[in-house]
Amino acid sequence: MRHALPRLILTLMLSLAVNGSLVLAQEPKDEPIKQIKLTEAQVKSFISAQPDLATVAPKLQQAGDTIEPGLQTELDNIAKKHGFATFTELDDVAANISIVMAGLDSKSGDFTEPVEALKKELADVTADATIPEADKKELIKELSEAINSTPRLEHLENVELVKAHRAEIEKALQ
Repeated sequence: MRHALPRLILTLMLSLAVNGSLVLAQEPKDEPIKQIKLTEAQVKSFISAQPDLATVAPKLQQAGDTIEPGLQTELDNIAKKHGFATFTELDDVAANISIVMAGLDSKSGDFTEPVEALKKELADVTADATIPEADKKELIKELSEAINSTPRLEHLENVELVKAHRAEIEKALQ
């Protein structure tokens, strides 16, 4: 059973709350994101599950890398309540939404592959002479790792579906 899913959803919630925008959350390299073609029902169910998931967020933070059976059962029950077979299915939907959200421009709503956005950010950081050298070195390392671990979007049709529900997703994650 995967344990990165709760971290993905928690990261989505916390990222939106702190930054006002989403940052792509990465699952461990040995467990790549399972990309799926999203349905309208899945996106709506993901949105409706957010208040329930928010109630378990503190438990997820405390759990760290190990999800105890009781917490896993609670997560599965939340998923089932919102029409998912398991929490793993909800996690897959969350991951696929996050890939699209990470690529949406906050102002224009245009989609850019997250890898391409990271490459542009890497070029900007590399060219920025105002960043202290030690900080720049760390940023370059982090961005390079993110570029290597960020998947390309396999189902481009997910972009329009997520865009159609973007405001609802952002509101639900606040």
